[in-house]
Amino acid sequence: MSSAASASVDAKQDDVPSDLLELTQAIESLPIEQRIRLLPSLRRVTESSVRRRRILSLVQEALGQLRLDMKYLVFDLEATRRERDEFQRRLADIAGDEIE
Repeated sequence: MSSAASASVDAKQDDVPSDLLELTQAIESLPIEQRIRLLPSLRRVTESSVRRRRILSLVQEALGQLRLDMKYLVFDLEATRRERDEFQRRLADIAGDEIE
């Protein structure tokens, strides 16, 4: 594997699945003619895998934030309903006092 391709793969090893790392090692053990043919495909697959993992991470973060936002909204809705019910009760009390 060329040093540039190797450096690119090494920099992303934390993001690369172990199966893909094993494939990289297997390709590195091939004769140079076969490696040259396979390196572009390996690079595309590696970049695609890293990109998918980053997207998945962003989606998971967004879902976590959405869940938190929903909890706040539900809390606010419940508080608003309690306030409404309290004001309706007060209004009913006031209306009842005026009738007497």
